[in-house]
Amino acid sequence: MNAPIPIRMGGYGPPTTGFSKALKLIGDKLQGRFGDRVAVDYVWNIMDHGHKAEDILTLVESGEMTLGYQSSSYLTDRVPELGFVDLPFLFASNAQARAAMDGELGQYLARRTEERIGYRILGWFENGFRHISNRLHPVHVPADLKGMKIRVLPSEIQRRTFELLGAAAMRMDLTEAIAMIKAGTLDAQENPLANTVTYGVHKFHRFHTLTYHFYISRPIFLHRASFDAWPDDLQGALRAAVTEAVAFQRKLAVEEHEQSRKIIEEAGCEIVELNAEEHAAFVAAVAPLTADARKMYGEAMFKMVPKA
Repeated sequence: MNAPIPIRMGGYGPPTTGFSKALKLIGDKLQGRFGDRVAVDYVWNIMDHGHKAEDILTLVESGEMTLGYQSSSYLTDRVPELGFVDLPFLFASNAQARAAMDGELGQYLARRTEERIGYRILGWFENGFRHISNRLHPVHVPADLKGMKIRVLPSEIQRRTFELLGAAAMRMDLTEAIAMIKAGTLDAQENPLANTVTYGVHKFHRFHTLTYHFYISRPIFLHRASFDAWPDDLQGALRAAVTEAVAFQRKLAVEEHEQSRKIIEEAGCEIVELNAEEHAAFVAAVAPLTADARKMYGEAMFKMVPKA
């Protein structure tokens, strides 16, 4: 009898997150169909095992893990085209962003990633729209961010976005950011509300502003050599399971946003919802970045974004 095919999946959040639940759905589908032909294992949060969040990238690339997810921004230094989806205010809604990532744009970015890294990209989880939280004061307009030290993902597009908004943008891994937030040495961060609650940031940041400035996806990537060596039926089953898991996770993401907002409010935090004029001030402040992106990426990528 052949040994079972090992499939080790993981991420960087507790088992209660939508991402972890989506991984479990994938594993359950495979175990239900293939039984002893596969041996599915999970590492829900690699940070619990002494790793940084970004280490999921190298763990899968090396084959130590089979499947993982990570915000696409972490790969922009190696795959410059992924910086396109870091552009502020690129998407106006979840529906528009999902259509782009499930369509021509997502397929193009998957190909570019696979050309440079030993992954297979099978789909895109939704990290969703990001908002600003801070420990100092309410933020209504870009001027309120002046000089504020804010953590951003390791993306030059994101760093420049917050420099244009007047903040002191600091690229760093999540692990380091959480430590600095707890120590009070980092003024602000930007994340979906669900992440803000998952990592306990709302216990240290009183002020939250719903800016919807970035929409970030998390590619679901596999160790390519392992995946490509699997029999066709297992490859096909995994692709189908990932498609189902993406829809499941995105539904949970909407629910987590609402639940997290209530938790933030119940913790005594203040939530600012921008009016049209305030939102326009943010969009205007980063307009130079969008203009530069048209030269950097070309009109072809902008045409891959469905109309809102």
